[in-house]
Amino acid sequence: MADSDTTLTLDVEKARANFPALQDGYIFADNAGGSQCLRSAAESVADYLLTTNVQLDKPVFILWFTLHSGSHPTHPVSRSARMQPTVRSLIDRSTDTYEAPGADYSVSVASTRRAAEGAAATAELVNAASPDEIAFAASSTMNAENLARALEADVRPGEEIVVTGEHEANAGPWKKLAARRGLALKTWAHTPAPGGAARDNPYAVELAVSALLPLLSAQTRLVAFSACSNILGTLVDVAAVVRAVRAEAARLGARRLEVCVDCVAYAPHRRIDVRAWDVDYCFFSYYKVYGPHVSALYARRAALTGSLQSLAHHFLAVAASAAKLAPGGHGYELPYAAARVLPYLRSLSPAGAGAGALDDAFARVAAHERALLRVLLGFLAGAEARARGVRVVGREEVDEARAPTVSFVVAGERAVRSRDVVAYFDQRGQMGIRYGHFYAYGLVAGLDPPLDPADAVVRISLVHYNTVAEAEALVAVLKEALAVL
Repeated sequence: MADSDTTLTLDVEKARANFPALQDGYIFADNAGGSQCLRSAAESVADYLLTTNVQLDKPVFILWFTLHSGSHPTHPVSRSARMQPTVRSLIDRSTDTYEAPGADYSVSVASTRRAAEGAAATAELVNAASPDEIAFAASSTMNAENLARALEADVRPGEEIVVTGEHEANAGPWKKLAARRGLALKTWAHTPAPGGAARDNPYAVELAVSALLPLLSAQTRLVAFSACSNILGTLVDVAAVVRAVRAEAARLGARRLEVCVDCVAYAPHRRIDVRAWDVDYCFFSYYKVYGPHVSALYARRAALTGSLQSLAHHFLAVAASAAKLAPGGHGYELPYAAARVLPYLRSLSPAGAGAGALDDAFARVAAHERALLRVLLGFLAGAEARARGVRVVGREEVDEARAPTVSFVVAGERAVRSRDVVAYFDQRGQMGIRYGHFYAYGLVAGLDPPLDPADAVVRISLVHYNTVAEAEALVAVLKEALAVL
């Protein structure tokens, strides 16, 4: 048990009160596929569409300037009250540069400010230098595909990309780019986790830096990996990986090495820090972090100006803006609603909006999640379940490098299909788990002994609003299922 687990507490009931879906007692244990949505986020979607659903005052790539103009306007509002003169002049100059259509009527200005909140809140959440480094898309897969298209002009035939077998969102776009541009593709394979063999668990695997560095060469252009596995639940030390990769690439004389990190399975559990990590690109999905169905992409300013071509209309001068990665824009009600996630996360800390509240909140989340893991892994990795043929897919230890995303199979003489375990839960009702490969097809297909990717693993994925009592209820049903199946 980490020392912090006894000193940091999370008011779980206070957190749960923000989610209408949690009020009827249903146990949501498929959160890695999508969390429940905050009431404030859902209400913001409706409010935007019902009161400010008009074309924006200024184009999306200069929206964030408007956030510095004071309180949010409600229509009707005078021009002077709407915006401070300095910010107004910044926007006017930007408009002259981009020659994009604008409007000054009050509802449009209110809509513009609202839409800008998403990028500003996201920049703070991930510690980006500017909201101008944030783009939105309908999904993380789309964000990664847009990113790969934008990078296409800056890769050279014969250069190399390293991917993993984790979620295809951060592999598929790079595989297609490699095929289009004649690049070599290498896979950072999972290797046995420490202690797995001693516990007779061949499915205890993880990503090890020692398996990554030999893949690098002077031709390496991009390394793409996941900060947290959506099957294994392992949290990667992103900063350590990036340091090692950059040092090795520099030693080998690589022309330009960039790093893209998939944080979809990481963002609900730990704080993203793109500057501390020194990454070039990073994306996550708000609908897995208590918000609406929209994905956010971070692109470092140096990459925006030095690596990426624009996917936007040719007459828009967006060289230094992440808007170049968002062709056609997006539904502005979604970034506006996503901005509700940041104050909610801060509210999990007694510090509230004070300095350090966000880091403190995530520390409390992590401590609570380890309490959930002690219940789940205490059974699944214990003697009773092991004797029944249960094997955890991933590390079995409860520590700071483990998220409460727990996958397992039932093997041996009385093997049980993963779908049958889930079906038993479905019959019991009032709780939801899932089976499958969860789009980490390469990871599942590479496990040995082999698994049927169509059946794959059972996954129970919890987050901070789940209670220890819910984890205990899940274990109770698991025991029943293993006894009768």
